[in-house]
Amino acid sequence: MSIGQSFAETGFARFMSSPAGRLLRVVVGLAIIGYGYTHRAETTGVVLMVVGLVPLAAGAFNWCLISALLGGPFSGARVGKG
Repeated sequence: MSIGQSFAETGFARFMSSPAGRLLRVVVGLAIIGYGYTHRAETTGVVLMVVGLVPLAAGAFNWCLISALLGGPFSGARVGKG
């Protein structure tokens, strides 16, 4: 069993691929983008807005980036099934 498959079976991975976990990722992404927008005149603000797109897209499209980095499934639906 690979590290990615082991991760996919954890409670954290299952929560993050659930509707509540997806909503949490979208909210965190929007919060990071919003904070970056308040500092948009600085380079840090622009970087934060771009970085905020990662959890926003991951939640919106049900992607699991951590699992993919560990060699597991990229699809959150596949992670949720274990």
